[in-house]
Amino acid sequence: MTTTDDRPAPAADLDAVLRAANVLLGVAARSVLEVEDTVTSTQLRALVLIATTGARTPGELATELGVHPSNATRTCERLVRAGLVDRSEDPGDRRSVRLVLSADGSALVERVLGQRRAALAEVLASIPASDRPAVTAAFDAFARTAEAHGSAPVTDARFTLVLPADPSAP
Repeated sequence: MTTTDDRPAPAADLDAVLRAANVLLGVAARSVLEVEDTVTSTQLRALVLIATTGARTPGELATELGVHPSNATRTCERLVRAGLVDRSEDPGDRRSVRLVLSADGSALVERVLGQRRAALAEVLASIPASDRPAVTAAFDAFARTAEAHGSAPVTDARFTLVLPADPSAP
């Protein structure tokens, strides 16, 4: 990591960023643990992917999740049986089905992301009001700079904190 004047960033700065990143990952991990009795990690990834990108075919899900099509089909079957995903006919190809979130699937994704938002809101609320603008400005500058250097927002359910459709998302 270098500063804008090409000098290495101080180790203390990097340590502070890594501590904050560790806390953010912890928030995401705890929300996954909250639903592990309902869905597996792969199933949650599929649900968030559908929530993020819209209706998908099982083949598209397989590609986007990086799994074999038969694994994606089994995952989708379990989600349909659990009432978290609905099948709909693909208007472009009647032989194909598209998977969409059911009301229960949407509620589960919203619950996971809501837990993450609540945990982060609690931390933010604990920061003295006089320090909060500097903290949020620093996070915003960090996110903008990372995105400018090619770091795309995360869509993997294990790590994402907001959906692109979320009005608070960048």
